[in-house]
Amino acid sequence: MPLRSKPLSATESDETGRAGRDPVASGGDERLLERFLEMLAGERGAARNTLDAYRRDLRDLAAFLRRRGMALEAAQSEDLRGYLGQMVDAGLTPRTAARRLSAIRQFHRFLFSEGFRGDDPTEPLDAPRQGRALPKLLSEAEVDRLLATAREMEGPGGPRLVALLEVLYATGLRVSELIALPLAAAKRDSRLLLVRGKGGRERMVPLSEPARAALAEYLPLRKHFVPLEKKDGGWLFPSRRAKGGHLSRSRVQQLLKQLAFDAELDPAKLSPHVLRHAFATHLLAHGADLRSVQQMLGHADISTTQIYTHVLDERLKSLVTQHHPLARGLPGRTRAHGSDPD
Repeated sequence: MPLRSKPLSATESDETGRAGRDPVASGGDERLLERFLEMLAGERGAARNTLDAYRRDLRDLAAFLRRRGMALEAAQSEDLRGYLGQMVDAGLTPRTAARRLSAIRQFHRFLFSEGFRGDDPTEPLDAPRQGRALPKLLSEAEVDRLLATAREMEGPGGPRLVALLEVLYATGLRVSELIALPLAAAKRDSRLLLVRGKGGRERMVPLSEPARAALAEYLPLRKHFVPLEKKDGGWLFPSRRAKGGHLSRSRVQQLLKQLAFDAELDPAKLSPHVLRHAFATHLLAHGADLRSVQQMLGHADISTTQIYTHVLDERLKSLVTQHHPLARGLPGRTRAHGSDPD
């Protein structure tokens, strides 16, 4: 557990805020940023990817403020508005700008709560307007096509890819959760997976019969992927090349893109997260309740899961538009000429 942050001394504060000085070189900005990230990791259990994203976003803000001769902790509301406006002018999407504003808000709330400054300059700021982006759709037929193509692959890579696909589609795991599964997760006849998700939260996810069968076929071939020069790390999906001893997120992405190409599907349409979307959308389409899907996905808030009901709504609208006789304006479905309305 990291030590609670303490305010910088008056000397340190003066140095970091003085125009013309490089706050990062003097340690001010970077020190504050690391204290903030330590708090996120220690008190909120933030994942490494989240910490890396916040570090990038806040360093970008610090660079913008340095060009104005200002330390990160000294920013005012108008400075932050200028930064957000610059991002939009540079072509960043409103969604990206909103994500960066979230990081900036949390950072300045931290500064206020820890006594580094006496106000929160993010309070008057409005998030950029953004439309609700719907997840990419993958039909059940397309999933079947991917699995059939993977089963045709020769060598140990084929069963491994089938196992990856089956587990992703059967459980809706995030790719970071999938690659971090221990070998013990594939115990014989195990019908549940114990998954450690965001913030270290654990959840139990049912494992389907096809997924269990795919793992049973893959496990005898797992030895082909264990690093020769290192001790077996005990990962379910090890890798000889990866530094962490298991498949990397980027490698899983590459495998799926190549599979989509081989299956004559658009590679841009497939990713580990698209399979997670397919899991949720197909479950709801077949009658699963929203609360159960939320628990299996590991969403802290059910409002995050509700996006999939919007996916189904849009899909139904599309079906009506394409197939309903009145929507297509087919002959013989209009009111007879001269007849009175009901």
